[in-house]
Parts: sequence; C-alpha cells; structure tokens
Amino acid sequence: MKIGIIGSGKIGGTLTRRLRELGHDVTVANSRGPGSLAGLAAETGASAGTVREAARGEIVVIAVPMNAVPDLPAEDLAGRVVADAGNYYPARDGQIAALDSGTTSSRWTAEQLPGARVVKIFNTIRADHLLTHGRPAGGDGRIALPVAGDDGAAKELIMGLVDELGFDPIDAGGLDDSWRQEPGAPVYGADLDATRLRAGLADATR
Repeated sequence: MKIGIIGSGKIGGTLTRRLRELGHDVTVANSRGPGSLAGLAAETGASAGTVREAARGEIVVIAVPMNAVPDLPAEDLAGRVVADAGNYYPARDGQIAALDSGTTSSRWTAEQLPGARVVKIFNTIRADHLLTHGRPAGGDGRIALPVAGDDGAAKELIMGLVDELGFDPIDAGGLDDSWRQEPGAPVYGADLDATRLRAGLADATR
C-alpha cells in the first residue's frame, strides 16, 4: 500500500520504520524538507518527499503538533484516509480555543482538513512500544489500540493496518467520542489488552 507520513518525530519515524518492514511504499515528509530526511530514508528505504508528495498516499498519517495542522495542504488531503496521531498539549501548541472548550482534537483536525476522511489512531501508545511491542494476532500480551472515526470504510482500512502492525484495533466510536483516548483518559499511554481497553474507554469521564 502507498502510505504517506507527515511528521518524522517519534511516532512518524517509528511508523516509517515499521511500515517499511511490512513492505509498504512509504513517503515520509516534514516541515524541514526532504534533505533533512536523508538518514531515515537510507535506513528504511522510504522515500523522502515534500508534504504534498506524502499527502498523495492511500493512507496519510499526520504526526505533527496540533498547531501545525492548519498549515497542512487541505486540498491535497481531501478524499484521503488520514490517520490522525496527534495530541493537544497546550504547553507545546499554545492555547487553541475550540479544543479548550471541548472540541475533540480529531474533530478539530477534520474541520481544518475539509473532505479528509480522518481517523484517530496511534495517539495513545508510546513510540518505543509501537516499534517493538507488536504481536501476532491471538498472541499473549497483544496490546489493543482505540480507533475512532466517522467514515466506516476509512476506519476499517486503518483497523486492518493496526492489525498488520501487531496490535488489536478496537472501535472507539466517532470523532466526537475520541476524547476517550485523549491525554488524561484511562487508556492514554496504557498498554491494555482488548478487554481492558474497552473497559477503559467506557470508564472515561470528561
């Protein structure tokens, strides 16, 4: 599958490595340009591209600070399945009024990228665990990850990718339900199996 990754930090870099190991055609991009990604490209076999080139994937992962989302090429991402791995950290991102008043970060991202088929995923797991803790389906100790989105087909595609990476994908509802997997929620940063993840989602309070 052709996958674009926008953001080359901990999560973006980890997904570049894992998805290339699985044989996907990966183009990785960041705000500093392809030249800054030569090392990662050489290590993984991924293509270092521009943000607009990465936005042409069948799936496009965005792993950037929330305050960088409005700068993404919305016209290129329209119609794309966008895996939103972002979290809102005011100390880093500054105050974003809509998020401070209760809009989920994934809903806000979807509003900034009209037409994109946004799915919230990869925001609850540590990058080093994403790199090394994948397990075969049915295996002991398999970590579950919540997947939230309004587009059923897009969510199904992302859930298949999560399974391929070695994690159990759990349907966490729509974008407006994704507060249950945001920072501070019981499932955030917790390596839970499917049963405990579902319980953590249900027990979350705003």
